[in-house]
Amino acid sequence: MPELPEVEVTRRGLQPHLVGRTVQGVRWSNRRLRAPMPRKFLDLYIRGGRVAAIDRRAKYLLIRMTNKSVLLVHLGMSGHLGLFPAADSRARHDHLCLLLDNNLELRFNDARRFGAVYVWPPWQAAALENEFSARLGPEPFSEELNAGEMWRRAQGKKQAIKNFLMDSRMVAGIGNIYANEILFAAGIHPQTPVHMIKKDAWQNVVASCRAVLARAIEAGGSTISDFLDADGEPGYFQLQFQVYGRAGAGCRQCGQELKKTVLGGRATYFCPVCQPLQKP
Repeated sequence: MPELPEVEVTRRGLQPHLVGRTVQGVRWSNRRLRAPMPRKFLDLYIRGGRVAAIDRRAKYLLIRMTNKSVLLVHLGMSGHLGLFPAADSRARHDHLCLLLDNNLELRFNDARRFGAVYVWPPWQAAALENEFSARLGPEPFSEELNAGEMWRRAQGKKQAIKNFLMDSRMVAGIGNIYANEILFAAGIHPQTPVHMIKKDAWQNVVASCRAVLARAIEAGGSTISDFLDADGEPGYFQLQFQVYGRAGAGCRQCGQELKKTVLGGRATYFCPVCQPLQKP
């Protein structure tokens, strides 16, 4: 599933080509995504509108129009957005196509159809965005994510730190791949109960979070199966993985065999030497 780095890479790739463009036409498939396609609002508020900006919140892209409406896109498990010449044949799983005034089309392709498209109308967009954002934790690169805040949020909670980091109400945008990599960088076992982690250790987690995510964005994200950026190129951060998907291989820091377990139904990787498990 595309996580924060992959969504941010997509945003950065689209921004110089999409901002300022007018949407001259809208087409959609008849196949249902995770949510019904908002056909009426696409016609009313996106068709004929001009793109003002592209933002990201957690794993969502927010395409803001000059009429104050917002096109919200979640890439789901296999979705990606790309720009193509309008004359090029559409692919089988292109579920939304926006024809721009430069004869390019912005196409949302999603083979598994776990992605979603929403439209916030101008008269309701600000309230809906506030409600949406209030359900999410702080962004990893924001000042709101700091050791004191994370320590406060962890008080009284016995859940494993990996599950805590993947809870979008605690931190926005971190999924399974990067939770594994962040905890290795921080030297913390993924099963460590969050209430046991002290403030100075949280500082290390926050710093590792920013460092890992920044490196992933610089590398174009991670392509495990089918992620492509806005130009149709794969990411390369998977070449830098320290633990994810490497069970049985030697740790790149100490040489110890990396282990795999399951937490919250998700594959979890760690080094038993570099990430010793603290016991209550």
